Amino acid sequence: MSRKYLLFFLILIVGSIFIARLFYLQIIDDESRKNPLNNSAVTTKYAYPDRGYVYDRNGKLLVANQSSYDVMIIPKDVEPLDTIEFINLLKITKKEFIKNYNRARNYSPRIPSIFLSQLSKEDYAYLQEKMYKYKGFYIQKRFIRQYPLNSSANVLGYISEVNERTLQKTNYYQPGELIGFQGIEKQYESELRGVKGVSFVQKNRFNKEIGAYKNGIYDTLAQPGKDISLTLDIDLQMYAEKLMTNKRGGIVAIEPSTGEILSLISTPSYNPNMMVGRKRSKNSVLLFNDTIKKPMLDRSLQAQYPPGSPFKLINALIGLQEDVITTETAFYCYHGYRYGRSSFMKCHCGIVAAPIRLNVGIYRSCNTYFANVYRKIIEKYEDPEKGMNVWSNHVKSFGLGNFLGYDLPSGQKGLVPDGNYYNKFYPNGGWRSTTTISNAIGQGEILTTPIQLANMTAAIANRGFYFTPHIIKKIGDSIVTDIKYTKPKYTTINTKHFEPVIQGMFDVFEKGTARGSKIDNIEIVGKTGTAENFKRVNGERVQFTDHSIFIAFAPKENPKIAIAVFVENGYWGSRWAAPIASLMIEKYINGTVKRESLEKRMFEGSIEEEYNKQLEIENYVAKEEK
Repeated sequence: MSRKYLLFFLILIVGSIFIARLFYLQIIDDESRKNPLNNSAVTTKYAYPDRGYVYDRNGKLLVANQSSYDVMIIPKDVEPLDTIEFINLLKITKKEFIKNYNRARNYSPRIPSIFLSQLSKEDYAYLQEKMYKYKGFYIQKRFIRQYPLNSSANVLGYISEVNERTLQKTNYYQPGELIGFQGIEKQYESELRGVKGVSFVQKNRFNKEIGAYKNGIYDTLAQPGKDISLTLDIDLQMYAEKLMTNKRGGIVAIEPSTGEILSLISTPSYNPNMMVGRKRSKNSVLLFNDTIKKPMLDRSLQAQYPPGSPFKLINALIGLQEDVITTETAFYCYHGYRYGRSSFMKCHCGIVAAPIRLNVGIYRSCNTYFANVYRKIIEKYEDPEKGMNVWSNHVKSFGLGNFLGYDLPSGQKGLVPDGNYYNKFYPNGGWRSTTTISNAIGQGEILTTPIQLANMTAAIANRGFYFTPHIIKKIGDSIVTDIKYTKPKYTTINTKHFEPVIQGMFDVFEKGTARGSKIDNIEIVGKTGTAENFKRVNGERVQFTDHSIFIAFAPKENPKIAIAVFVENGYWGSRWAAPIASLMIEKYINGTVKRESLEKRMFEGSIEEEYNKQLEIENYVAKEEK
């Protein structure tokens, strides 16, 4: 076939395709003509549903709704107006007026969008009488959040205007609409938000509304969002927040038999009502820009700390599992553990030149004992890389070193090193068990979050398994039974090895480092911890006051609560973390607290002086570096 005929046939084929497509759209398929949005004489209006309420595990209301009013705009309907009068009514600047108008026009000249959101009832009442003067603007009612209790801001999150990135991802939201940010407001947005109602209004040639388009056959009613119930116990939550007054840190309490999160504390925090209404924007700037107290950082999920002495329990379990120790294996301590030519790890167990076995090693928290155990684990294998990998796999089976899969949108992985990790730092080899000996006592390179340590504690309480921690209990009237949260996850440790370790943890309260936090008639099992607190300031490694750490579960048999407490700059574990944990356990199990003097000391106790001292040192070091 010659080229001139080939070109002719190509043009004929392409033309035929276009003609066929036009015939289909205009004669056969009239859906595009039926769509009200394609009719310039039709205005779309949305009806916003009630957002779902939020309750705690006992049915106490945590989040409700209150009326709010948005000024809506249809740019093409806007007529010349007295701009000065209008912006004074709305309490905005001329710059804001221009910005909001251009944003709405760029979105769509004829589809309504929000010009100014979340007017108060007072502003609405005053403005409503004058809106007839401003063509193209009208007021639409919707609901915003209300928080009956000043609590749990880190759990609940907040709602705010949808951003451009989300608008590009989904066609559900319109500019200016509200969407969940952080916490359960974000995680359960699709359940809480409900479904918008849509109505199409016909206009005549004078741009006046004359009724529903085609008698409302395309209109839909708004469907309210679903109420949800959390696993949180708000009484325990608010009690813990009070205990953490003037302290910084995170607390997580879990029900071991289900993985349900009973308490999730991050302090300092903020009143969730600060993130409601038109003051939200101003308040969010203040909260997010607070780089000292960091109230928007959820320390329970995001702060990464060395686990300190509670991690010794994992090394004990691995040592038993790997058959490198028994409960009767003894080591001697001479004020610490000497390794290499001149390296020395101090110990304050108070036992010198006497045999120390597993039980005593745990309740006296002997560094020397666990340094020996760790070294035996790594050196069981022919090379340290393999030993480290075996050790690392055991540790990770407790949920450490990775996201746990909980149903909250934020978090950090923490860190559990393996052989490959150290190979990167020592590419030519030369590292061995003593190079990483700080891992024996929960220092070294290991980092954990409070929720990971609470989950680790729950796995010990269950004698070798845990359920994925979660915050959701019911959606609507249906109890959540997702297999993700109901299927147990097993550690690599045989069940028989947990009993001697748990006995050692029990003796921590009976005759060890937490004697002062013992509770009558409740058998608590726990472990105190003190983690070194280093921070890099302009590249210089500076040491500050240690963190106070404590993990525990109770009762010893059929445990109902497992808890991890981190108090930043809180000295040793028995000073702040252990009393706080024991008071929470007493409150949860007994319903009341009888140790009023200890409770009062925790309520009134403050570590602000330590935080101010640390800030002064940081500023001084930074200044000197300059």
